[in-house]
Formats: sequence, structure tokens, C-alpha cells
Amino acid sequence: MRSIALKLPDDLLDESGRFADRLRISRAEYIRVAIRRMNRKTAARLRAERLAEVSKRVREESMRVNAEFAAIERDPDA
Repeated sequence: MRSIALKLPDDLLDESGRFADRLRISRAEYIRVAIRRMNRKTAARLRAERLAEVSKRVREESMRVNAEFAAIERDPDA
């Protein structure tokens, strides 16, 4: 495992220490858990954004194809 140096405001450091103590885990473990949760949350948000973009493109393509079919139905000889 690698280590990092991290500067935190006093209030955040104190709060995380108190919560870690209440959970009976080290402050380092508490911070690791927080980072993992944030990583999962961020990954989910990015997946949702990608899905929305792809869905928009599919919807636009679908509308174009529907318009072509409608034109063929109106004038099959076109």
C-alpha cells in the first residue's frame, strides 16, 4: 500500500477522527472508506452521463428513421 500526505482543515480532521473512533476504526481507514464511496458515486454519475448522451443519440437516430418510414408510407413510390 502506498501512502500520501494530506492536508485537512482542523474541523474536518477532528470530525473524521471522532467518527472513526465511534466506528472503532482508524482515521486512515475512515478516510479510505470515504474515498471509496466518493469514487463509486463519481463512477455512477459518469456512467449516467454517458448513458444519457448515448440515449440522446439513439433517440435522434430513431426520430430520423421514423421520419423516413413516415415518408415512405405517405409515398411508397418515392
